[in-house]
Amino acid sequence: MLGVLMLATSFRRPVGDIGNPLTFPFPVLYEAVPGASVHRVVKEPDRLLINEFVAAGRLLEGRGAKAISTSCGFLALFQSQIQEQLSVPFAASSLLQVPEAERRHGQVGVLTARRASLTEAHFLGAGCEGLPAAVAGMDASPAFTSAIVERAADLDEQAVEREVAEVTASLLRGHRGLGAIVLECTNLPPYADTVRRVSGLPVFDSTTLCLDLLKAAS
Repeated sequence: MLGVLMLATSFRRPVGDIGNPLTFPFPVLYEAVPGASVHRVVKEPDRLLINEFVAAGRLLEGRGAKAISTSCGFLALFQSQIQEQLSVPFAASSLLQVPEAERRHGQVGVLTARRASLTEAHFLGAGCEGLPAAVAGMDASPAFTSAIVERAADLDEQAVEREVAEVTASLLRGHRGLGAIVLECTNLPPYADTVRRVSGLPVFDSTTLCLDLLKAAS
């Protein structure tokens, strides 16, 4: 059974988001990490959260989780520190798929919730050798940022879908040799079909990560 460690957020999560149980064709266990705010995970990563995620992960293990992921790709920064204290396979972030995507498809582009916060250290934590070929963020996308990062507005799915299409198109204009796209943010998979339509490329996200994680754990 899949377990998911959830940040302390309250915005609506449509189907496709890892936080919506209807995203997966099987039951999912959830455990919230009360101190894990967007600020402490994304904007100013706080290593003190590692113990809180480990404690919540052990609760999921006790409830029967055979593999564990999280609701924020920026936790790639703490991948190894959390995994070494859990007894089941743990995948903090869809960024862990970048090396395999590069092996299979060549140059990879990454779409992230906040480019200003995504550093080379996050990619190194995910097992990458360095930065991928291209990284684009939703930083200047008001519908996405206000709902997901700032939590100042209700989620407008149609507006976010348009923004995702625009950011994807911009990424492709600047980097024409891409062979695949990885969605860092777990709130972006509801729009993965839009990314595929605009790019014509394979898309890796938190959903594909979790399916592979469970397969490996079985």
